[in-house]
Amino acid sequence: MPRPRTHDENLRLKLLDRAGELISADGPKALSLRKLASDVGTSTTAVYSLFGGKTDLVSALFAEGFRRFGLRMSGVTLSGDPVEDLVRLGVAYRESALADPHLYAIMFTKSVPGFEPADETAGQARATMAPLEETIRKAVADGVFPDVPPEVITVACWGFVHGLVSLELNGNLPEEFIVSAAYETALRANASGWLRR
Repeated sequence: MPRPRTHDENLRLKLLDRAGELISADGPKALSLRKLASDVGTSTTAVYSLFGGKTDLVSALFAEGFRRFGLRMSGVTLSGDPVEDLVRLGVAYRESALADPHLYAIMFTKSVPGFEPADETAGQARATMAPLEETIRKAVADGVFPDVPPEVITVACWGFVHGLVSLELNGNLPEEFIVSAAYETALRANASGWLRR
């Protein structure tokens, strides 16, 4: 009978989630491999075995955040109506952030000073935005959106969604902005603003 694996995918994900929580709550200085191992109920040897050192752990956090985010974005059923599709993608963006807020800052901010993802990992992260980029590129090509470089519209839409989600995650939205009621309305207004007049 083979020996059971002790350093499996389940443990790897537990360590990543807890590491993200530590950084999210108290900043990167809170990430001690000894504390991380203790919090998850494993050994520092397991942490080193799965990730190497802290730099590799942060890189794995970044990659895992975008893996989850990419699954949500690519899982959106697109209708062919660019306004509706931008709303659906914006909803998926928010759902991903709310599901993994402890990874969001590592993915989209410089929360760990000095961390730069490897080129390959950065490329994989960028690829998660493909559904957004393709929706906008097609809308411009079809004349539904104005003849503006698709990259301009893509970054503007991303910035709009990212701003709202970041304000929500940081508790900076005013009380009267009820996110559940207003978020899709705001997304639709933003997307409709790009329609060719």
